[in-house]
Amino acid sequence: MNQKVKNLIQKLGEAIHESVSESEDIAGVVKNIREQGFDVLLMLEATIGLNEVEAEADEVTDAADEGIEGPFTSNDVDFLKSLRISLAEDEPTDNTDSTGSTEV
Repeated sequence: MNQKVKNLIQKLGEAIHESVSESEDIAGVVKNIREQGFDVLLMLEATIGLNEVEAEADEVTDAADEGIEGPFTSNDVDFLKSLRISLAEDEPTDNTDSTGSTEV
């Protein structure tokens, strides 16, 4: 990854932090929690994923090659599988397979 992209990701992280820090909604809820006698420690984790545009077009083709319909990339399919969500059309019609996975 080139330095320009790294700098942009850094700026994105700073923008997210600034948005949360300056949010009146968040400040109001935190104030209400403190008024109830609790201290608040707010920690957020942001995961930023990047895919090159040309590579994404190839991934859509890969997903189509696997017999999966829809605008899914191979990353989308892997993520859904990690959540035990099946994209297969031959699953039972009650939207739940024998392992408890939900069909999309």
